[in-house]
Amino acid sequence: MSGALRFRRLGRRVISLLEQGRNAIQSRLARPDTRLYVAGDGSGWVLDHEAREIHALARQLGWRSSLIQSGATQGIARQRIFHTSQWVLPRLVDNREHRRNRIAVAYLHGRPSQENAEFVALFDALTVLRNDLWRVQVSCRSMEELVLSSGIDGEKVHRIPLGVSLSYFPMLTADSRRAARAKLNLPANAVVVGSFQKDGNGWGEGETPKLIKGPDVLLDVLDVLRARVPELHVLLSGAARGFVRRGLERLRIPYVYHWLDNYADIYSLYHACDLVLVTSREEGGPKAVLESMATGVPMVSTAVGQAADLIVHGHNGWLAAVGDVQGLVAHAGAAIALSDDERRAVIAAGRATAEANSYTAQRELWRAFLQ
Repeated sequence: MSGALRFRRLGRRVISLLEQGRNAIQSRLARPDTRLYVAGDGSGWVLDHEAREIHALARQLGWRSSLIQSGATQGIARQRIFHTSQWVLPRLVDNREHRRNRIAVAYLHGRPSQENAEFVALFDALTVLRNDLWRVQVSCRSMEELVLSSGIDGEKVHRIPLGVSLSYFPMLTADSRRAARAKLNLPANAVVVGSFQKDGNGWGEGETPKLIKGPDVLLDVLDVLRARVPELHVLLSGAARGFVRRGLERLRIPYVYHWLDNYADIYSLYHACDLVLVTSREEGGPKAVLESMATGVPMVSTAVGQAADLIVHGHNGWLAAVGDVQGLVAHAGAAIALSDDERRAVIAAGRATAEANSYTAQRELWRAFLQ
């Protein structure tokens, strides 16, 4: 047999094996309900991280899970797809993905109102799809009430807070605090207030404020707080923080902005802080609540989202009414002025809350959701 003939036969054999493998994969994927697809929103931000965590949990629970982006579901049929972003709902009405698959969606924030037309469209899409959706995840009581008001079957709605990976958030120590501040060029003796959420419109500089996140309230709070705490410094991270950065410069409040490419490194920002502030008008989370509690940093927040569910005022954090600048300032001052014993008690209570709401602790909640 010539070398050329042997090569052609080998080539045909390789092609045959590849076709057999492809057909086997297609056959497995064609079976109904054998695979779960967890779809992130492609932002590289909170919901993409959430998708990765749920994908990992699903595999631990025995699901054949694939991690994809929400725009890559066109060829999927007779399977289960969980979209971690609620913003796919209007698109689902149009593309009828729910006719080909069992669809679950996270609905985390956004009360419909005249001021928020985009949330009106979102809730309208939920109402249209309420009989076709397989599951809806909400992160807090307020969103649970909103979703149920659409007329959806209550058994489809599962309240599971945005969790925290404790392995990413070790408790701060005196040494880690010094190291974190040195790395960020923050004074060792400064009072450092952290703010780590996206609060500008779009994914650029964020010069236009996203008012639902309360960046204007944050600046008002810091302005008053600076008069009472001369050594105040601010640590910022997150996308689209231009409005807050320009505001701090106008107020002459010293700050450091530090962008992290790797989510697993965010603990180092918390370790540099004495306090974390959330001044939102509405939230599904924020994830900062459990992240700060996990690392042992006191949290002061408006009573929004899962902050309202998880913070016990004066025990593991502090809550103020939405827009209450003076209340936020007073609670921030109380957190800064804690004695060592009081601070240890708040930190211990916060860590216990984080542990109770870690992804590991949520395992059975996700089992019920995915079942």
